[in-house]
Amino acid sequence: MAQYKVGYFVGSLATGSINRTLSEALIKVAPDTLEFTEIPIKDLPLYSYDYDEDYPPEGRALKEAILASDAILYVSPEYNRAIPGGLKNAIDWGSRPWGQNAFARKPSAIIGASPGGIGTAVMQANLRSVLAFLDSPQLNAPEAYITYQANAFSNGECTDPSTRDFLATFMSEFEAFIQRVLSSAPGHIGQDPDTPHDRG
Repeated sequence: MAQYKVGYFVGSLATGSINRTLSEALIKVAPDTLEFTEIPIKDLPLYSYDYDEDYPPEGRALKEAILASDAILYVSPEYNRAIPGGLKNAIDWGSRPWGQNAFARKPSAIIGASPGGIGTAVMQANLRSVLAFLDSPQLNAPEAYITYQANAFSNGECTDPSTRDFLATFMSEFEAFIQRVLSSAPGHIGQDPDTPHDRG
């Protein structure tokens, strides 16, 4: 029986995203104690603090999904050595308005796939700095830079034994990390104040 609800973001908006394929494979090898729900990001308008007094339905739905999750998983490509714009926009929505940072104390993990060997490494470093600012505890090891090969994935599953074993280990470590974080600070998830954005 599932014990923890994991909301997950796919950082690519592309229909044929290899990171969406990776997210499907991760769910297949995850422990049964984790229940997954994708948090959609493609319909969000660009964030502005003009919305802070009255969030649109898409912004409210996003924040509600984050708050309903025990932990957050990020499955994302790297765009121009950084977080994809759509994902960064979603994170900005989730962290606002001031004092209502939905990511505070939510355990998180980051993984990404690329045709190159470490193609998401810079994005992950970029995202880690953002999550640190948002007070979201992060699974630091194992690091997970997946070299995507089409013949290693089929029908939402990873068919390459060594990659599948690594993904299963990653998700098991994430489950253990969630348990450690939530057992050490129950009742405080998402309640911390945050630092105001630069109102530029």
